[in-house]
Amino acid sequence: MTRARGITEEAADAAVDTACRVLRLPTIRGQFAEAADKAERDQLSYRGFLAEMLIAECEDRDRRRAERSLRGAGFPRAKWLADFDFDANPGVSPAVISTLATCEWVRKGLPLCLIGDSGTGKSHLLIAMGTAAAMAGYRVRYTLASKLANELAEAADDRQLTKTIARYGRVDLLCIDLCRPRDYADMGGGPVARALIRAAFGHVGSLLCSA
Repeated sequence: MTRARGITEEAADAAVDTACRVLRLPTIRGQFAEAADKAERDQLSYRGFLAEMLIAECEDRDRRRAERSLRGAGFPRAKWLADFDFDANPGVSPAVISTLATCEWVRKGLPLCLIGDSGTGKSHLLIAMGTAAAMAGYRVRYTLASKLANELAEAADDRQLTKTIARYGRVDLLCIDLCRPRDYADMGGGPVARALIRAAFGHVGSLLCSA
């Protein structure tokens, strides 16, 4: 591309459009014309206009990255912490959940296990906290304990266990739902499945389980 002084507005718009395509700036490309007109009306400085455009691009890029992470996590349904019914589950502390929602424990690579009776919202909280981590930019993966145990057992039979564990190890947070021994007790008598899952645990950044 060549630069020229005194170009027309149409030529300038075309140059910006081309540059945004080359630099892969879809948000600026889509908003530039309208934003430029508004900046002129508001008498915004060149620095202010450039800052607004770059902030919009960064925010949209973060949003798209979070959406990709959320899709990649493989959650079976949408669950959000804001929708959790604390009144129906008085044993769950809103203050504790609020602290966990910051994902500091994920950043530190710490494990978290949700334990309680059936119907107390463990799976809701697991998916919702996993969602919060994905939206914060962490790589998240959801699976059922029985599915994970079967996958690891099959990988061991095929001599692919190390490769399979390494794949799970690439995520920042592994969410394992329904960690109940009865769900995989028939796999090698239970202890084999549990040993395989424990082997995988040692390669995961952070772990979230419901039991």
